[in-house]
Amino acid sequence: MDLATPAGFRDVLPDEATARERIARAVQDAFAARGYAPIETPTLEIMDVMRAGGRVSASPFKLFDARGDLLAMRPDVTMQVARMCATRLVDEPGPLRLRYMQRVFREADGSMRAEAREMTQIGIECVGASGAEADAEVVGLLAEALSLTGADECMLALATVGVLRALLAACGASAAWKERVLDAYHRSNFVELDRLVAEGAGDGGAPPVFAEAIRKLPRIRGGREAIGEARALVGPLGCEDGLDAFEATFDALERRGLGGRLLVDFSVMSSFDYYTGLVFEAYAPGMGTPVGSGGRYDSTIAPRGVARPAAGFAFFLERAMEAASATGRPRASGRPGENAAPREGSFDGAVDPPLRIAVPKGSLNADAVAALAAAGLDVTGLADPGRALIVRNPGVEYVIVRPTDAPAFVASGAADCGICGEDSLLEAEPDVVELVDLGFGACRFVVAEPAGAAADTLEHQRRLGSIRVATKYPRIAAAHYARRGAQVEIVKLHGNIELAPLTGMAERIVDITATGTTLRENDLVVVEEVLSSTARFFSNTCAFRTDARIMHLADELARNVRRSSTAREERK
Repeated sequence: MDLATPAGFRDVLPDEATARERIARAVQDAFAARGYAPIETPTLEIMDVMRAGGRVSASPFKLFDARGDLLAMRPDVTMQVARMCATRLVDEPGPLRLRYMQRVFREADGSMRAEAREMTQIGIECVGASGAEADAEVVGLLAEALSLTGADECMLALATVGVLRALLAACGASAAWKERVLDAYHRSNFVELDRLVAEGAGDGGAPPVFAEAIRKLPRIRGGREAIGEARALVGPLGCEDGLDAFEATFDALERRGLGGRLLVDFSVMSSFDYYTGLVFEAYAPGMGTPVGSGGRYDSTIAPRGVARPAAGFAFFLERAMEAASATGRPRASGRPGENAAPREGSFDGAVDPPLRIAVPKGSLNADAVAALAAAGLDVTGLADPGRALIVRNPGVEYVIVRPTDAPAFVASGAADCGICGEDSLLEAEPDVVELVDLGFGACRFVVAEPAGAAADTLEHQRRLGSIRVATKYPRIAAAHYARRGAQVEIVKLHGNIELAPLTGMAERIVDITATGTTLRENDLVVVEEVLSSTARFFSNTCAFRTDARIMHLADELARNVRRSSTAREERK
C-alpha cells in the first residue's frame, strides 16, 4: 500500500497548523474590524464562470458531472465572488465588503516548477465602492494582512491599466498586433515588446510615436515621480486615462503611512483583460514569486447589464508564511521607490548582499562573460572557474549552470537574474522577466528528416494521421506543430536526436542547428524552419521589482548590444 500523499499536496502537522490558525484568526479579525463579512463558495464551479474574467488565473482540475457540465475545482475565489454578487447579492444596496479564506486547487501546469496544487487563499472584495479612498482601503488591508502574517517587509508595486488601454485604443494598430503586445505584457517579455515596436506601422504595428510610448511604459518605475514620468510620456498623445485616479490613490496610501512600501511600476500588467484600473502586487525580499496581488475590476460584475465597481486582493497563506520565515538573502536596502532608480556604484560591493547571476556553461559562456564584463561587472575567475560552482566577486555572485537549468534557478529565486538561450526559456516557460536580447549564440530550430524520405513520411502521415517527432525540446516542437494544425507524437530524447529517424524510432526530428554540419553528416535534410534563438538576459519577477541593480544591468547590456550593432553596420 502506497502511503504517500499525491504530488503537490501535503499534510500540515500540529506546530504549523497552530501557527496557521493563529495567523488566520488575526487576519480575519482585522478584516472584520473594517466591516468585511465572511462568505464561502463551493469547491466546484462551472468552468464558464472561471473563464468569465478573460484568462483563467491558473490550471484548474476539471471534470464533467452527470449532466455533462464542465466543472472546475476552484483555482481562484475572485470569480466566484463576482458570480455571487451578480446573482444572489444583486439586490443588496452595497457597498458589499466580503472576506474569505478557502482552499484553492491547481493542476500541475507542466512547467519545471514543483509548486503546491492545494493552497489556502485569503482575500477580500469590496463591491459597489469606487474612488481613491476605496482603492487605498483595499491596498492598505493587504499591507496590514501581510504584516500580521509576519511578512511585514513586503513591497507593494502599483500601476494602472488605464494608460496602456488608452494607448492601444488610440494607436491605430491592427487587432493582431495589439493582441501580441498584450501577450508580451502578460509574459513580462520586454524583448518581444521591443521586437513588436520595431515592426513599424507598415506591418500592422502602431505609428512610431505611439509604439515608442508602448515600449517605454513598462520601464517606468520609482516613487511618486514615476507618475509624472508616465504623464509626460503619454500626455502629448491624449492617453492619460486613469492617471489622475491612480495619483489620488497613491496620495491616499501615503497618508496611511505606506509611502515607504510603495513602488510605481507600469510593468505590473499581468491581468490586463481582467482588471480595469488599479493593479498591484506584493513582493517580499528573498521570495521568487509575488506574495499577493489584486486590483480594480469594474467590468466583471455586471448584473442586468449594469457594471458594478469592485476591487479586491488575494494572497496565499503558505506563501506569506514562507516570506515571513525566509532566511534567504535580503534584497537591496532602502525605500522601494528609491531603489527603483538605477544607482551609481551598484556593483562595487557597497550594497549587501551581492547580486546573484546565473551564468551558462558551454557555448554561451565566453560571450556571456564578455557581456557582463562590458557592463562593468567584476568577472575575475569566471572565465576559468575550475570546479567552482559559485564564483564570488565584490558586489556579485555567479552561479555556473547548464543553460537549460538557468530558467529554473532564476524563476525559483535561487538566482536574481541570468543568461541563457531563448530556446531554454521557451522550453521551460518560466515566470520570469525577459529583458534583453544579447544577440550572441544564434542558432535555428529546424525540422529535419532523412534525405529522400519525404514521400514515405507523407504517406505515413496520410495512413495514420500523424507522424513521430523526436526532440530534446517537446514544448517547442509541440507548439510548432500546433500552429500548423498537424498531429504528431512527440518522442522526447536527451541526446543523439539524429539517431531517431535513422533507426526508425521517429520520422522526423526537431533540433537546434547552427551550421547544419551534423545534419549533413547523418544524411538529414531540413524540411521546415521552427524558430531562431539568441541569448537572453532575464530576471526573477520579484528581484526585478525589488532590486534596482537588475534594471541598471539590463540597461548597460542593452546599450552595449546597440553599440555592437552600430559598429557592425558601419563596417559594412
